[in-house]
Amino acid sequence: MTKGDYSIQDLLQREVYVNQTKVGVIVGERHHPNEARVQSMRIQVEPSIAEEYMRKPAELAPLAKELVHSIKPDGSVKLSKSMRELQRRWRNTVRIDEKLYAPDEMMDRALLDNQGVEIGVVTKLVKVKRTYRGVVVKVRSGIQRQYGVEPILRVPITALSRTRERLDEVVLSRTFDKTLQLPSFIQINDPEFGSE
Repeated sequence: MTKGDYSIQDLLQREVYVNQTKVGVIVGERHHPNEARVQSMRIQVEPSIAEEYMRKPAELAPLAKELVHSIKPDGSVKLSKSMRELQRRWRNTVRIDEKLYAPDEMMDRALLDNQGVEIGVVTKLVKVKRTYRGVVVKVRSGIQRQYGVEPILRVPITALSRTRERLDEVVLSRTFDKTLQLPSFIQINDPEFGSE
């Protein structure tokens, strides 16, 4: 097998190392119908590593598949990059419910409110000063009509409460009409937002 050819089944539950440092254990990946879109695996990060290399420690974080160098004779996974590279990538993530997600893990997910109503689909992320502040959502036509909203809306990251891995969904912390009234929602949808 060449680098990058390992399937998630080959890698599940394997310990991950950068040189002699144990980073964590691979626990899965996003379930997406288009395999090529899944560029990251999920890794359960060692608490000491999270403490040292994350702005705010998170238990679960993404691990870019391209960083997997090889499987060592003892069965653990060797990464091709340094801890600094991992740290850099963890800074380029979205935090939801104390877990970190890479941008590729957010794309194409359905956005639901906390009552299970599907609002739309995440098409991209909103970044301001090197930090992700929101997701851009292509709103379903029925929701557009019902709430009188635009076909494309920005939803602040702070309004997202959790993800559902199996169903590839992101869930809001409240109903959609309550989300529309959030100061952070109003701010992120202001045309002037992020232009400073």
